[in-house]
Amino acid sequence: MSQKKYPQFTEEHEMFRKAVRDYCENELAPNAEQWEEQRLFPREVYEEMGRLGILGCRYPEEVGGAGGDIWYTAVLAEELPRSEMAGLAMSVLVQTDMATPIINAIGTDEQKEEFLKPAIKGEKIAALGVSEPDAGSDVAGIRTRAEKQGDEYVINGQKTWITNGTRADFITLACRTDPDDRYGGLTLFLFPTDVEGFEVTRKLEKIGNHCSDTAELFFDNCRIPERYRLGHEGAGFYHIMQNFQGERLVGALTGTAGAQIVLDKTVEYCQDREAFGKPLTGFQVTRHKIVDMETDLEACRQLTYHATDLYGRGIPAQREISMAKRLVGDKAMEVIDECLQLHGGMGYVEEGPVARAWRDTRLMSIGGGTREIMKEIIAKLMNL
Repeated sequence: MSQKKYPQFTEEHEMFRKAVRDYCENELAPNAEQWEEQRLFPREVYEEMGRLGILGCRYPEEVGGAGGDIWYTAVLAEELPRSEMAGLAMSVLVQTDMATPIINAIGTDEQKEEFLKPAIKGEKIAALGVSEPDAGSDVAGIRTRAEKQGDEYVINGQKTWITNGTRADFITLACRTDPDDRYGGLTLFLFPTDVEGFEVTRKLEKIGNHCSDTAELFFDNCRIPERYRLGHEGAGFYHIMQNFQGERLVGALTGTAGAQIVLDKTVEYCQDREAFGKPLTGFQVTRHKIVDMETDLEACRQLTYHATDLYGRGIPAQREISMAKRLVGDKAMEVIDECLQLHGGMGYVEEGPVARAWRDTRLMSIGGGTREIMKEIIAKLMNL
């Protein structure tokens, strides 16, 4: 009988895990305080990850990827939090699993050559342009307009909450092409950010995820050629909904792993820290809190792995992914909040990794679809 705890991970997966872990712990984590203070990590991180084969782990070899399966993505999502910067992890996952999968799925050979291949190499930074001031979780409420004029589209409108937005080389952009069709009137485009009329109007200051940039973007009569349309006109809503599944799945994977890393460090702290003549783990209340947290995270992991398995096999998994996203969003925050409590004053100091994780994790139940939206999706799938 196999002694592997999680048999879905092969020896090759574990070799990839070690490579990503070593890079995150040795090359990225030592810079966490500096990059958080600077509110941005260097562009060279993308280039280095491209050289290491990290950005293309699940993309086909013909576009420069490694041809791996869904479990390579799981490994990447689980190891990026070891950088001790959730903002960096999120920015990289936008590049690998949010802004570019749709290019691989429905893009033309020309589009893959111009946008996908450079993104896999880390030569171009990608962003996903869906959210607007009046359209976050309500994707069908998008107002940014793309009007066909000859062999071009003219784009007007604005986007907000766009990760990588201040320095993206291109945006996978959702626009309205039919103002009278709420769901069938959306279309996707590949938008180079050097187009005249495009402007980054504001870099948003967030509670957490400080080393990643989040921007408001403005489009004023921006002209792009018809060849930058991604897929068929009017099919954008369907593709966005499909794309959300991968986004929410990697969110659940990285959220669980990030909370586990903090819990593991907290256990070490409680074993070393003494109070009233004995370590904190000498108190039953501490031990039971740790057991509860470990149990919650294992439940999150098992549900998320189940959703990953379904998704990887092409089986509809919207229900399971939504459940995982909702559960992890709540439990990861609960676990890290309790870990901060167990650290006492050491958990409350700004430069500590526990405080940083506490700030960063709050986004989990908001970004990529709020917990309320996840519940509504599940309720609909239960025919409630």
